[in-house]
Amino acid sequence: MYVHVNKQRLFFDVVGAKLKIDGKRLVEKPTLIALHGGPGLDHSRLRPEFDALADIVQIVLIDHRGNGRSMPSDPDTWTLDQWGDDVKGLCDALGIVKPLVFGHSFGGMVAQSYLTRHPEHAAGVVLSSTAARMDFAGVFDFFERKGGPEAREVAERFWTRMSDEDLQDYARLCLPLYASRAPVDPDQSARAIVNADVIRHFAISPGEIRVMDFRPRLKLARCPVLVVGGLEDPATPAACSEEIAANLPAHLTDLRLFAGCGHGVYRDDPDHFWPFLREWIAKVCPGLQSA
Repeated sequence: MYVHVNKQRLFFDVVGAKLKIDGKRLVEKPTLIALHGGPGLDHSRLRPEFDALADIVQIVLIDHRGNGRSMPSDPDTWTLDQWGDDVKGLCDALGIVKPLVFGHSFGGMVAQSYLTRHPEHAAGVVLSSTAARMDFAGVFDFFERKGGPEAREVAERFWTRMSDEDLQDYARLCLPLYASRAPVDPDQSARAIVNADVIRHFAISPGEIRVMDFRPRLKLARCPVLVVGGLEDPATPAACSEEIAANLPAHLTDLRLFAGCGHGVYRDDPDHFWPFLREWIAKVCPGLQSA
């Protein structure tokens, strides 16, 4: 499905109904907007895992501007400010009020933009395996610890040059180091739409990932924020999650680091992560229990 958001046609999909049957009543469920990683990927990398939440929330998955099935757009609009504004714009277009927003990896950077540019808008935000700023020296050290000198060399080439060969080497040697367990769905990656131009635009100097720093703005948050990360994540090490939490208002912030998990706790430890997330959602949306 497509919707016009901030002069751009964006693709979105929905899992689950907004209204849940409860005897003689229809009870409204919260809407959770899921923001995929990348950039240069699409929402399919969040499925089927997020589908399991459809009993308690309606899930809206979007392909960020410039990504996936969203219509071609001007690269000058591929910015965190614009991507963050697109989250609010999507809500305005679809009539979504007080959403829960889940941002993973790059999606977590978009979620931080949205959170700090529209601090009164969300009911709650989840920042998963992401960073307020990138410490590439620490990232390269972590890749070397997990995969040896070759993994470090490939990661350095990827994040500084991103030739086609660099992308292939990174996919072969570094991406397997992201996770601590095999994906539940082995075809998940094969379904993804990849747009390397977007990641190059975002990452290669002077790409925005090299200069972004949400730390001063995170204090603007006005809703509950859950920060989750894995202690074995080489791409956004646990220190990134700790730094985010340290700069958010303490009374609104929950930080949870999962042992043995890499980049994407929801994939690496589903038995503990999903019950934990459900408890957090119930706390943020107390009326949910009546549904």
